[in-house]
Amino acid sequence: MSQARKVAVYAFGVFILYAIITAPDRSAELVQIGFEGLSSAAKGVGEFMTELIN
Repeated sequence: MSQARKVAVYAFGVFILYAIITAPDRSAELVQIGFEGLSSAAKGVGEFMTELIN
């Protein structure tokens, strides 16, 4: 099981590097979308906690 996981992680890493090298603009756009999503989620959790306290 551990060996299969190592191979999968390595293959995923190679795929990510390939995607970044072949389409850097698209990769940057996807990273930006991901960070915007995380930011929105954190903001939502913060608002929820604020309302929970009030």
